[in-house]
Amino acid sequence: MNGVAVDIRIDPYLVPALDGVAYGLLVFVAAAGLVFCFGVAGILNLAHGTLYAIGGYTAAALFDGGWPSLVLALAVGTVAATAAGALVAGLLTRLAARSHLTQALLTFGVALAGGSLLVAAFGPDDPPVRVPAALDGSVVVAGHRYAAYRLVFIVVAAVLAGLLHLAVRRTRAGMLVRAAVDDAEMVAVLGVNPAWIRVGVLAAAGALAGAAGVLGAPIIGPGPDTADAVLLLSLVVVVLGGLGSMTGTLLAALAVGQIQTLGVALAPSAAPFLLFAAMAAVLAVRARGLATSRRTS
Repeated sequence: MNGVAVDIRIDPYLVPALDGVAYGLLVFVAAAGLVFCFGVAGILNLAHGTLYAIGGYTAAALFDGGWPSLVLALAVGTVAATAAGALVAGLLTRLAARSHLTQALLTFGVALAGGSLLVAAFGPDDPPVRVPAALDGSVVVAGHRYAAYRLVFIVVAAVLAGLLHLAVRRTRAGMLVRAAVDDAEMVAVLGVNPAWIRVGVLAAAGALAGAAGVLGAPIIGPGPDTADAVLLLSLVVVVLGGLGSMTGTLLAALAVGQIQTLGVALAPSAAPFLLFAAMAAVLAVRARGLATSRRTS
């Protein structure tokens, strides 16, 4: 791809910081579904990382570098992860009123089974994933070369974050989800079955994870450890951001992206520990996370 010059000079360390923005937004899109399930609807789904991995493996299998195959992979990966999310919702139906520990045990088992099925289907090695041929290059930003795909991904992820915020705060479906958490009986009186709301929430979370898996495959995964890595990052973001707050989740995801990328660039030997040190420091000051609202914001 031909370079696009932007006449702004910045410090070289800001280029890794831009990488951190892309990584953070990917983590946000991947974690948003978990926030939607756990923070908004009160459902703990530890199979969420597996839903992301479904999208990643679909991208590796179907995407050949052209736009039609990318659209096909995005559609198939999103639909497959949506169906998997709905299946998890069906399994959780009888456990809706039980503790989060019970939900965690069931969904952890689903994650183990799902991960084994993916490895059996696609093999134990990390499959290669291409980037779109039109974006398989770099652009010049502030005098530095930067991957075009990651720059476009930042824009796409920012748009998805905005649409998700509007869906939760401005649509009837988002209102019903939030109302069902506070008073499920009242929602039932309005003629809406709370069980179907749970199915819809987990299916929507699956769709987000699947789409993130396809688009983020060149950045994170896929591979046998992808589901665990994405689940761990998502849980860190949910805890740091504060339960039920999309704004807090976005801030936490961007912070995680910066810690991961700048940590590798500036202090590679300490990088594996920086994320957890930062999490401990934040929780020591704000035990309920960066945002303490129970509702999404």
